[in-house]
Amino acid sequence: MSGTETLMPYVGEPEKEPQPTIIVDSHEASSASKIVTGLIERGAKVKTNPLSKGDYILSDLCAVERKTVKDFVYTLTRRYLFDQVFGLKDLYQTAIVLLEGYLPIIYKFTRVNPSAVWGAMFALARQGIALVHTMNWKETVDFLYTAAKQEQIVEKRVPAVHAAKKTDTLADAQLYFVASLPNIGREKALAILKSYETPMNALINVDGWTKEVYGLGPIISRKVKKVLNVPFKE
Repeated sequence: MSGTETLMPYVGEPEKEPQPTIIVDSHEASSASKIVTGLIERGAKVKTNPLSKGDYILSDLCAVERKTVKDFVYTLTRRYLFDQVFGLKDLYQTAIVLLEGYLPIIYKFTRVNPSAVWGAMFALARQGIALVHTMNWKETVDFLYTAAKQEQIVEKRVPAVHAAKKTDTLADAQLYFVASLPNIGREKALAILKSYETPMNALINVDGWTKEVYGLGPIISRKVKKVLNVPFKE
């Protein structure tokens, strides 16, 4: 063997560790870009799709609804939480609510009694819906990546989007339309429609959203106005 030869052709390249694929809801991907970037940096393959239920699909059996602690409390005041999560449970055998943030902050909210929060958690657990608590987006990334690997690499399952049962009511069509706007989603769409009654009235009065609709700030309204007013270019 000459001095220029090596053993590498005979040893071969080390096999790359298999990585999971995580399907992320389109609205979640835009509002939680740090999580998406973190998953990609860990090696996960991320696909974005508009999901009717859930924020992250980990397999054909497992889906995750992510809530910050503040969002969790807000959905309790508007009574959206159980509709969302029970709908997710109808589609996926393992439905998980991932609660992100500093949990003791619930004692600083004046509109919601902390016992209502604990009661909501117990009600979900009683229905077989798991709750996972993370302190920040980095821990959320770690959990989602680890859970996806467990489902796909160890259990040999594949991520699959399950379509919700279609409904033909006018209210559902209105809700879906408003929820499809940038950074809106179902909860904010409900709040908008309750404030303005019709989608057309809501769009005409988009400048007043920050004053009339709880939880909507100027950044969201600017993004919506941009979608509504910028000329279309294919």
